[in-house]
Amino acid sequence: MKNNHHQQYEVTRMKDAFETGRLSRRDFLQGLMATGLTFTTATAVLSGSRDVLAATPKKGGRLVCAGNMHGPNDTLDPPLFTGACDYIRGRSYYNNLVQHNDDLSMKPDLAQEWDVSSDGLEWTFKLRKDVKFHDGSPFTADDVIYSLNRHMGEDSISKVTAMVSNVSEWKKVDSHTVKAVLSTPNADLASILGTFHFKIIKNNAENIDGYFTKPIGTGPFKSVEFKPGVRSLGVRNDDYFRHEVMLDEIEIFGITDPIARVNALVSGDVHLAWGIDPKAIPQVEAAPGIEVWSVPSGSWRGVCCMLDRAPGDNPDFVWAMKHLANRKRIVRGIMKGQAILANDHPIGPPYGADHCQEIPQREQDLDIAAYHFKKSGVSEATIEAAEVAPGCIDSVLMMQADAAKAGMKLNVKRVPTDGYWSTGWQQKPLNVTAWNMRPTANVMLSISMAGDAPWNDTFWKNDRFDKLLVESRAVTDASLRHEMYCEMETLAMGTSATDHGTGVVVPMHGNYIDGKNQAVKGLTGVPLGNWGGQEWPDSVWLDT
Repeated sequence: MKNNHHQQYEVTRMKDAFETGRLSRRDFLQGLMATGLTFTTATAVLSGSRDVLAATPKKGGRLVCAGNMHGPNDTLDPPLFTGACDYIRGRSYYNNLVQHNDDLSMKPDLAQEWDVSSDGLEWTFKLRKDVKFHDGSPFTADDVIYSLNRHMGEDSISKVTAMVSNVSEWKKVDSHTVKAVLSTPNADLASILGTFHFKIIKNNAENIDGYFTKPIGTGPFKSVEFKPGVRSLGVRNDDYFRHEVMLDEIEIFGITDPIARVNALVSGDVHLAWGIDPKAIPQVEAAPGIEVWSVPSGSWRGVCCMLDRAPGDNPDFVWAMKHLANRKRIVRGIMKGQAILANDHPIGPPYGADHCQEIPQREQDLDIAAYHFKKSGVSEATIEAAEVAPGCIDSVLMMQADAAKAGMKLNVKRVPTDGYWSTGWQQKPLNVTAWNMRPTANVMLSISMAGDAPWNDTFWKNDRFDKLLVESRAVTDASLRHEMYCEMETLAMGTSATDHGTGVVVPMHGNYIDGKNQAVKGLTGVPLGNWGGQEWPDSVWLDT
């Protein structure tokens, strides 16, 4: 890799050539990657070159964002966040200790610096002293200790307790210094604390009347309206500690029908639309002033066979389902190439060395599927499916058609996305799931497949997997770490009907495909969720 000085020079030179029309979009992207930039970072520079980086931010305007789902379980309580609308509200009203860059490196947020002890068992975070909550009260270590303690213990309400299960204690060192004491080392702790659920709220918030209806945060916007299942509205925080916030207001709501969501974008009713169906890309690209915003990632989606009830408690049925999916057709035909093949586990190539490329790709095999469907004694089953991510419904319908060839009557019950995460996922014997990428493979596996994780899709538990998951957090030897992840991924995908791994069929890792009005500037390309990982509320502006 070239040194940083030369790399910066080359990037600047190519940006000038691209912005003046002397370099094509394709050649610009390839040239950026040749300097040593990752694909994600190069894509972010490319998407921002002509508009974000070359333009002067303008103040004012209301940004209108349409997510794919909403419902009565919408929340402003960070440990309970579930979907995209929750996540973007969280970034609008709160802050984390640290924040992800587009290349998944970390930068300061409420913590101005941090370090870890030589044995990896103590992390110390020095907090900013210039931060105020929306009510004018000062931000201190007490707020951090309170917020992060809510993710700890058996009685925690948090959806992501497993991610910090090895944090024994959060200690207050002084008014603006906190320390995490770990039972075992975890090199991923900073990355974990930068994810959606670890927002910092006001000390003792649970006992402040109406706090989670109109929260008092430190973020770039103040909440002035929140109606679960309807919409939220935030107004600019003029005392934001980082810099001046450009937008006047940010409005967030859900449009559950994907066609209606695209139509709202194309007609100009919304500025940002979550989750564009790949089939709708031509419509979006043809609309004046509208464009596709695609970020490659390790996100994934699939079909869940609940292992604690029929028919998922039948090993032959699960093994048949894992050979039913035509992964190549799903990527090529349904996703229009905006995805890569998956292998019935969550860790794909975007996770780098923690992805086990040595594992052979699982192929569709209708003969194996037919044999094990027949052996299972199950002749009919129903999948409850909502379009919780682009391609979910079409993938299930493709499996339905192929199941008929294998002698299985696979019904598909299509349901709205409204409330799906509380009424369909983990509730029905067969259901669909969709996951954002997480910053590290260990984080992804910890919250989706650890035996005690609340979000374990199919309630799979494997003692060997759980042991490796914990031990790998302290491993710094790259070869040993890779070996451990290969074993975990093999355990998750399964090797036979009697050892089928989880109950989840994972056919592909999809790009985050969203739509945006070209007037929207300053967006991010963090590959941890739709809408650029939802990290842009304090940098976005409207060129109107």
